[in-house]
Amino acid sequence: MHRFRMRKSLFLDMVRKITQKNSYFLQRENACGRKGFHPIHKCVVAMRMLAYGSPADSFDDTYRMPESTVLETVKQFARTIISVYESEFLRPPTASELETILQVNEARGFPGMIGSIDCMHWEWSNCPTAWHGQYKGHKGKPTIILEAVAMQDLRIWHAFFGLPGSHNDINVLHRSPVFDDLAAGQRPQTEFHINGTKYSMGYYLADGIYPDLGYIGKNI
Repeated sequence: MHRFRMRKSLFLDMVRKITQKNSYFLQRENACGRKGFHPIHKCVVAMRMLAYGSPADSFDDTYRMPESTVLETVKQFARTIISVYESEFLRPPTASELETILQVNEARGFPGMIGSIDCMHWEWSNCPTAWHGQYKGHKGKPTIILEAVAMQDLRIWHAFFGLPGSHNDINVLHRSPVFDDLAAGQRPQTEFHINGTKYSMGYYLADGIYPDLGYIGKNI
């Protein structure tokens, strides 16, 4: 499973949990007694389409799965992944996890860093022509923006998706719920020193476009 940057054991565990959660992924026999697609087959197709943006009709030749089934499989896969893993992974780190994160980042030369925040643009090739002005930004093509906070181990615990590509990172940040806890007075408790100065609030590493805020550290 090197194509998806995951261990085989992790992939098989994911297939098992998805199949237990959603009966759509169970292998069944049709009216002629022939077995349908295996759960692994369905998960591989869904992941390939999501990872590489392959068109649905391209899987007919390589995986013998028709376009309509591919689209339904991707829809079922996405919904089931959220149902199975959202509560465990798409959340802020716990106190013990935060302590480990801070230790790892300090060893890497970033004391006090909680994670990295940035935006990426997903191309919307089928964007209606009338909407191009709203969704076309500096990329030159209609895009949809994803804001994410990630750790050094590739874990993403915050994802804010859907703003038009004409926005920049600052516009997205102003609309994002990523710092709602800070606005409510809730912040991770930490303490570190840089150049002899004591700090009591962790920060997120960002690029130069982000504003000068106490909880954002710039990598310029």
